Amino acid sequence: MSIKAINVRNQFRGKVKEIIDGPVVSEVDIETPAGIVTSVITSRSVRDLGLAPGVEVVALVKATEVSIAKL
Repeated sequence: MSIKAINVRNQFRGKVKEIIDGPVVSEVDIETPAGIVTSVITSRSVRDLGLAPGVEVVALVKATEVSIAKL
């Protein structure tokens, strides 16, 4: 299956930098030109997607709320 189109506008191409494995969920750090994007996904998905450091990926971000704090 290949994706022909998607409605997610926030897309960050990058490479997996680090994976912190957990028994149920894992933390995946993706290095992008904009900086590090971190995702928490199931450890099963990490295995199914064949994720490992150096693998090229696209982080798709779709959020209904973005909070902003004044510094």
